[in-house]
Amino acid sequence: MVCAIGNEKGEILEQISIPTETPELTVPKLISFYQDKGIEALGIGCFGPIDLNRGSNTYGYITTTPKLAWQNYNITGAFEKALGIPVGFDTDVNASVLGEYTWGIGRGLNSCIYITIGTGIGTGIIVDGRLVHGMLHPEGGHILLHKLPGDDYRGFCPFHENCFEGLAAGPAIEGRWGRKAGELSEESRVWELEAEYIAQALVNYTCILSLQRIILGGGVMHQKQLFPLIRSRFRELLNGYLKTKELEDLDSFIVPQSLDDKQGIMGALKLGLMALERNT
Repeated sequence: MVCAIGNEKGEILEQISIPTETPELTVPKLISFYQDKGIEALGIGCFGPIDLNRGSNTYGYITTTPKLAWQNYNITGAFEKALGIPVGFDTDVNASVLGEYTWGIGRGLNSCIYITIGTGIGTGIIVDGRLVHGMLHPEGGHILLHKLPGDDYRGFCPFHENCFEGLAAGPAIEGRWGRKAGELSEESRVWELEAEYIAQALVNYTCILSLQRIILGGGVMHQKQLFPLIRSRFRELLNGYLKTKELEDLDSFIVPQSLDDKQGIMGALKLGLMALERNT
């Protein structure tokens, strides 16, 4: 878990990393970092699923996470009680899109998506200038895709054989090809298949959300050769159906994260600022 202190300009002044163990071991260390620092508010970008319904009895809880020790844990309440300050709370990927929207390559837009493709796949979404929540929060890693003929890999997701995460996250690359993504950089067939599944997902998001920009991050997207492959396949799959100024320049529409992998931290800063504004 990353802890940081910053200001209203998005400047990170101090930062540490603490291993994620059980709440009993981890949370006191996180709280200790912030005590006696004079901070005015805290923003938490958290792994999920989490409860974001302010009218719910379990608002601020981590709920049915696969990290079993953290299930049904009131993480927001723990920090509010210990620090006595306003706490903003959202998913880690919503924090990331908020960071890019506030200080990065999403600035000035009214709709964009941040997709992290790493050990899993998650999506943070802003539409009409607002983070998307709804029933729960976006779980865009689990949209269902069309498997290519000849791809016999089942997918590693225990719930779906053909969801985006199960077919295209880092563990899927390793499971399908027998080596980690970083060891396969020169294998063109690996990245052509990866680009196919990513492009399918991006067409779905674009058609549903009417996006102005797609921002891609996470460990898999450090393979920069993916971007031209994704853009090319995205154009083929969309097949001219939508005609907008954004889609005329896919180099500016499908882009890498722009904040040196600090978009989540910077988004958490903004969540803290938003919590402070709500309480003043």
